[in-house]
Amino acid sequence: MDQCEVKAIESTSSKAIAWPFWIYLVAITAAEVLTVYLYPLAGVIGYSLILTAFIVQSVFISDPGKRNLVLALSLVPLVRIMSIALPLGQLSLVFRFPIIYTPLLAAAIVVMLVTGLKPAQVGLTLRYWPLQIIGGIISGAALGLVEYLIIGTSPLINTFSLQSIWLPALVLIITTGMIEELIFRGILQKLSEKAMGRQGIIFVSLIFAVLHLGFYSWGDVVFVFFVALFFAAMVKRTGSLLGAILSHGTANVVLFLIAPFILS
Repeated sequence: MDQCEVKAIESTSSKAIAWPFWIYLVAITAAEVLTVYLYPLAGVIGYSLILTAFIVQSVFISDPGKRNLVLALSLVPLVRIMSIALPLGQLSLVFRFPIIYTPLLAAAIVVMLVTGLKPAQVGLTLRYWPLQIIGGIISGAALGLVEYLIIGTSPLINTFSLQSIWLPALVLIITTGMIEELIFRGILQKLSEKAMGRQGIIFVSLIFAVLHLGFYSWGDVVFVFFVALFFAAMVKRTGSLLGAILSHGTANVVLFLIAPFILS
């Protein structure tokens, strides 16, 4: 058997293993459409069923790669359930984030422990940190400006000043930047590549994009998909989440705290 035949067999095997995960993507998309376009409670119920299915199914899967990815995918419905179900109506939008994301961080750590992932394996390192800091902030500012031009946003703060921005900015970088990147470009990207091969990065990027349907812009969903691929490439290239964290966090700071004041 020559090398080409081996690669063909491996490719066919990878596709056979990966196809059930695309069904999971369809289910997540359906739940998000229910949440955004029909009735949030229906979406929460849908996500709760998906979460239960992931946890139960992971118990019965013998293949460790598939089992670990299915377990890690339980973080996705948890993201939406936490953001919708918690009664946070009396709090400022910015300060809802720590309450939503702290349990998500705890869940991500549990998934890492159960699946045997080490911090360095999910990109919790400082490799090439000077370049990552510079590149992350510059790319994040550009991405935030572009996304604002696509969807426009209302500011999460009432006044535009250093005093009013610094704490919300820190909150956004830690929550939407660090914790989301740990989940998507750290845990899910690592496990999806093990279980699905090259399809894994596309799979995770599509899930990340679908979760942005709440901005009611399919153009933004497409934009976010390519942003997710960009973040994935950063992490693959450097072996570290630092650049993606700073880029993602900076983009949201520009999108929600700066651009609404200077571009509106």
